[in-house]
Amino acid sequence: MKKSTLLTLLIGALPFLMVLANSMLIPLLPQYEGELKLSSHEASLILSMFSVPAALIIPFAGFLSDRYGRKRVILVCMAVIAAGGLLCSFSAIFQGRLAYQVLLSGRFIQGLGTGGTTPLAMALIGDLFYGEERSRQLGLLEGFNGIAKVLAPIAGALFGLISWYAPFFIFPVLAFAAGLGFYLLIKNAETGREDHRLSVYLKNIGAAVKREKGWRFAAFLYGGAGLFLLYGLLYFLAYTIEETFHIDGFFKGFAFAFPLGSLTIASYWAGKRMKTSAHLMQRYLAAGSVLLLLSFALLAMIHSFSFLMFFLTVGFGGLGLVLPCLNSFVTSSTADSERGFVVGLYGTARFLGVALGPILFSVMMENPSSMFVICMAILTAVQAVFWISYYRRAIGHFFKKAAKRRAYD
Repeated sequence: MKKSTLLTLLIGALPFLMVLANSMLIPLLPQYEGELKLSSHEASLILSMFSVPAALIIPFAGFLSDRYGRKRVILVCMAVIAAGGLLCSFSAIFQGRLAYQVLLSGRFIQGLGTGGTTPLAMALIGDLFYGEERSRQLGLLEGFNGIAKVLAPIAGALFGLISWYAPFFIFPVLAFAAGLGFYLLIKNAETGREDHRLSVYLKNIGAAVKREKGWRFAAFLYGGAGLFLLYGLLYFLAYTIEETFHIDGFFKGFAFAFPLGSLTIASYWAGKRMKTSAHLMQRYLAAGSVLLLLSFALLAMIHSFSFLMFFLTVGFGGLGLVLPCLNSFVTSSTADSERGFVVGLYGTARFLGVALGPILFSVMMENPSSMFVICMAILTAVQAVFWISYYRRAIGHFFKKAAKRRAYD
């Protein structure tokens, strides 16, 4: 196997591991609720206790990777993920509330380690690849993300047939394998400046963000909202499939494959096709946005299982078109010395969406029709902010170029 292929697989393992750590547990939430005697809200915290620390640690992981190199930070992240997975596994030793508290502690530690994975993978692609190949690699990265989303619920359902704590044993194994691969294949090229203090670094990054704060904020907001809807709906689906439609075990995990498979295929296809074409990125963003809105509008009116799965599949396909474009915009518009932190902020927005989704959907899913109307309203507002910011930026660039041409004339 070529080294470039191994490198792609190794970088792709980072978002794969991150998604696995959360999505594998989604179909098991009703099982956790029964085994540990939890409310649905307490069960949602098993997901959110992982995502919140990940969101908070991401910018600091970006700073450290800019200063000390991606490789060192990734190796530390792998060690922390392994430790968190072991603690979650050993929570089964305890009984009642103590088992739940130990489990949440392990999930918190896992989140601290996982916070450095996907954003650092995006930054690493920005360091190692250029032009069309960079866009292709970013599309593949979202593809790995999607493949993990497809496989994780199926794997979680299968491990859940053994015991509720069985899935946690896989994380130390995968983290060790990924860490070993990075240790052997990736050089620790420093990407920032060793003499930067955090205060100086934040000041410089603040200036960088301020230059185009409007559209970057809008891209962060759209990415976060997309992941909020994704994980919120997966949480909703986990309970709806089991409690309303009485599908359990392997088939419950398999049901997740349809919408998540659509997201994966759309992400891979968009990343492969768009390359560096701003025109294609704009078209895919527009198409994905329309599909998302249309799906939520129809889901608010139709409630059968077949229509639910069909329109979720269509909507997730739309999200699959949107995410690679946002990734490419954020990554390619940032200087090498700033990429770790800026991509980290984008990752923070995404992880906050992942954290808030299960918590808020645990409340909203009591009335599915209202839930989908609220989702459509959120999506409409976010898309409006994004497209206004996008076209303001495009118009600003047009006038700047026109002014430069007049100056030369």
